[in-house]
Amino acid sequence: MSIQWFPGHMTSARRNAAETMAVIDVVIEVLDARAPEASCNPMIKELREQRQRPCLKILNKADLADPAITQAWLDFYNQQQGVKAVALSCKSASDAAKVPKLCQPLAPHRDSNHKPLRMMIMGIPNVGKSTLMNMLLKRRVANVGDEPAVTKSQQCHKLNEHMTLTDSPGLMWPKIEHHEDGLMLAAIHAIGRNAVIEEEIAENLAAILLARYPAQLAERFALDVNGMDGIGVVEAVAKKRGCLLKGRGGEPDLEKASMILLTEYRAGKLGRISLETPETRAAMIRRAQECQTDTAA
Repeated sequence: MSIQWFPGHMTSARRNAAETMAVIDVVIEVLDARAPEASCNPMIKELREQRQRPCLKILNKADLADPAITQAWLDFYNQQQGVKAVALSCKSASDAAKVPKLCQPLAPHRDSNHKPLRMMIMGIPNVGKSTLMNMLLKRRVANVGDEPAVTKSQQCHKLNEHMTLTDSPGLMWPKIEHHEDGLMLAAIHAIGRNAVIEEEIAENLAAILLARYPAQLAERFALDVNGMDGIGVVEAVAKKRGCLLKGRGGEPDLEKASMILLTEYRAGKLGRISLETPETRAAMIRRAQECQTDTAA
C-alpha cells in the first residue's frame, strides 16, 4: 500500500507559508526525533531556501527517541549550511524556553523594538508545533491534540518586545516519494488514520523493533522473539493481550493487536526507540536510486 495524505486545507497552508516566509527571519522546523528525516517536509526546505532563511531544526520528542541515534542526527544536521539543530521535548517549559535564544544568533541583525526577530514555526502534522507555541507564550493559544492536522490556520503573536512568533498548520507534501517514509510517518501518528491500514504499519514497526530493539520488544510483551517476523509479532501480541475474534475459533484480532503495538510505541512504553538513523536513511536512498536506474534501463 502506498501511503499518501494531503488534506485540502494544506494547499492554502502552503500558499500562506510561502507568503509569510517573505516577512520572517528564522524558520523553526519541528521534527519528530524518532524519525527526523522522514518527518522533514521537502517543501519547507524549498520555501526557506528560496528566501535564504536560516533554520532552527528542533528534534522534538527526544525523550521518546534513542539518545545515541538522536546525537547522530544532530551531527548530521549541524553540518548543513544555515542550520542549527537541537534535541528537546516541547512539553518541557525549560526546553521550550531555549528556543528563542537559539534563534537569535541565526539572525543577529534583528534584535530591537524597531527590528524584532520574526520567527515562524513549521513542520508536518502532530510533531508538537502547537505545544511549543503554547509553551513559549505561556498560555494556550493553539489547539493541541493527539490527531494530525489540528491547527488549520496561521497565528502570529508577540513573544516580547524584540520577538514575534507565527505558528502554521501542519504541512505535508503532495506525494511521499519513499514508501518507508509513509510507514514511519504513520507509526509516529503524523498521518491521519483514514489514509493507512494499521496492520501494515504495525507489521513494519514490529520488523524494525525485531532488527534493532528485540530486547525491548520481548520485555514489553513477554515474548520469545527468536525466529519471528513482523506479522508474527502482531499475532503474538494479539494472543498475549487476549485480542481474539469472537466466533472464529481463537483467531487473532490483528487490527486490535496492531493498535495496541502502535499506541504503546507512540506513548514510549517500549522504551526510547528511533525508527531511522543517518545510515539507514542513506541506504534507503541508495536502494531507491538503484531501483530507478534499473527501471530506466
